[in-house]
Formats: sequence, structure tokens, C-alpha cells
Amino acid sequence: MKLLDEILQYNEEFVKEKKYEAYSTTKFPNKRMVIVTCMDTRLTELLPKALNIGNGDVKLVKNAGALVSHPFGSIMRSILVAVYQLQADEILVIGHHDCGMAGMKAGQMIDNMKERGITEETFEMLTYSGINVTKWLQGFQDVKESVSHSVEMIKKHPLLAEDIPVHGLVIHPNTGKLDLVIDGYKEKL
Repeated sequence: MKLLDEILQYNEEFVKEKKYEAYSTTKFPNKRMVIVTCMDTRLTELLPKALNIGNGDVKLVKNAGALVSHPFGSIMRSILVAVYQLQADEILVIGHHDCGMAGMKAGQMIDNMKERGITEETFEMLTYSGINVTKWLQGFQDVKESVSHSVEMIKKHPLLAEDIPVHGLVIHPNTGKLDLVIDGYKEKL
């Protein structure tokens, strides 16, 4: 059985047995917060437990490295939607130790893409179109600096109200211990 078939089969039983009722909530976060964090599998259940958040408590936005790399990209749009449409009053950026984006070199990923059939012509076309794929795929060297950069990108956004605190933290993916990088209540960028 293929993975999608397993998921669909499980989902049919989930709905039939009304297991969804245990997760009933509204679209508005109870704790009025949006969290930007990494997609790392170790954080799927650990992060909510370590922060004492449950279903319905926060808006959770995930991507590789908890990076806000473009002021008008989908991550920033999601943050603004959470603030202005869904009643979030605070923002947390939570990176983590031992992140796959830490020290990531684009060259290795590009080689992997080529092995899977992406042609040199495709990369040439992207370069000709003004896209620096190597820069776009580059990771970061220091998780605290990366979190600080994302916090700064959010805090300085022209469409974010100045009264919204933006915090930066780093979580340990094995223990759930949080290290405070930026206290958004105290630090004004």
C-alpha cells in the first residue's frame, strides 16, 4: 500500500469515528499569537508541548529554518494575516539547534537536483532570468543570528504595527529547552 492510500484509509476511519471532535476550535488563536518555526520533524509534537500550547492556541507557520527571507513573501503575508485578520497580538520566531539549514551549502542541493533530473539548462535559464539559485538555497551559519535576522525583518516591516512584540527564541530539538534571543517586550529595533 502506498503512503497516500494509507493516509486516506486512516482519514476515512478518523472521520467515521468522529475523532475530529476532540480538536474542535475556532480559527482565532486562543493565546493570540503567531509562531514562525522550522519544519523539522523533531519539533512536530515537542514544540507545542515545550511551550504549553494546544490545538487552537496559536497560528503556526513552518518553513525550512524558521527563516523570513523576503519582506513580501508568503511567510510575512501569513504573519500579517494572523495579526490583522485572526487576532494575533504577538509574534514568536523559534529556530532550533542542529537545524538542517545551519551550514547548508547550495552546491550539494543543486547536485542532488541534477541527479534527480533537473537539467543544467534549467539552471542557466534561472540565472538568465535573474535568479541566483545558489544564494536562494544557501543556509545560515548561526541559528541565533538567523533568528535575530528574521525578527528584524518582521519588526521593521512597513505593514506591521509598532505595538506588536516580536520575540526570538531557539529551542533544543531533543529537550525542548528554550533560549531567549530577543525579548520583544524590551527590544525596540
